[in-house]
Amino acid sequence: MSGKIVQVVARVTAKSEKASDVASILRELVGPTRKETGCVSYRLFQNNSDPADFVFIEEWASDAAIDAHLGTAHLHAALGKAMPHLTKAPDICRFSLLE
Repeated sequence: MSGKIVQVVARVTAKSEKASDVASILRELVGPTRKETGCVSYRLFQNNSDPADFVFIEEWASDAAIDAHLGTAHLHAALGKAMPHLTKAPDICRFSLLE
């Protein structure tokens, strides 16, 4: 997969009463992550019909860049703060563009 952009979709589901808290925590990730080596695009979305449903849509230069991101202090700190307010662990999937 080297040399190809890797797409990541990461879904985060908050407890409904904690959606606002989780939104704040997730927003804190955007700035530092966009500065990481290999980050092409990193966008956070909130579901219009379910405010407890969040999705990151990401583009990375390589799997190695994603792996490095998953080891960053700012990601671990955010997950540590968010996890008690989530209904389940984040669902993180990597995709390759077919066309």
